[in-house]
Amino acid sequence: MDDIANDLSSTIGKRIHAERSMRDWSLAELADRSGVSKAMLSTIERGKTSPTAALLVRIASAFGMTLSTLIARAELQGGGLLRDGDQPTWRDPATGYVRRHLSPASDMPLELIRVQLPAGAKVNFPAASYAFIKQQIWMISGRLDFTEGDIVHRLQPGDCLALGAPSDCSFHASGPDAADYLVALVRG
Repeated sequence: MDDIANDLSSTIGKRIHAERSMRDWSLAELADRSGVSKAMLSTIERGKTSPTAALLVRIASAFGMTLSTLIARAELQGGGLLRDGDQPTWRDPATGYVRRHLSPASDMPLELIRVQLPAGAKVNFPAASYAFIKQQIWMISGRLDFTEGDIVHRLQPGDCLALGAPSDCSFHASGPDAADYLVALVRG
């Protein structure tokens, strides 16, 4: 998994550099737009660090895209079939959560992502990360306390939640086991 995570971090860094270059932005401009320091952006672009989900969300939002879209653009090559062994998997170094992109690259606005959040782990995302998408969460196993603004949804296996208007969100695997869930999102 470490080699896969390192390879994907390098690929993500190259994609961030490509997205920045396409927009003719300097590191300073991306830093201003994302709130991520120039030094950290440079380290990420060179593949010298594995960025956290929180950092990637801020960078993706600066580009006007979702975290999922940024990772998909970094890794996927197209085609109608994405086999299990070819699905990009990324591990957040801060929380240990594992994110697997299930959907083949296509023009379809639907993306499927499977997330495994270790017991006790918590991940926070700002409202800006949901500005361009609509999503639903379907619980596979474990328990997930999903906070959407001021509302806490306690999800158990089989539960499906459609997210409302963009707001600050928090995913917390309340244990005792990891939370395993599917995120279906539509870009729009």
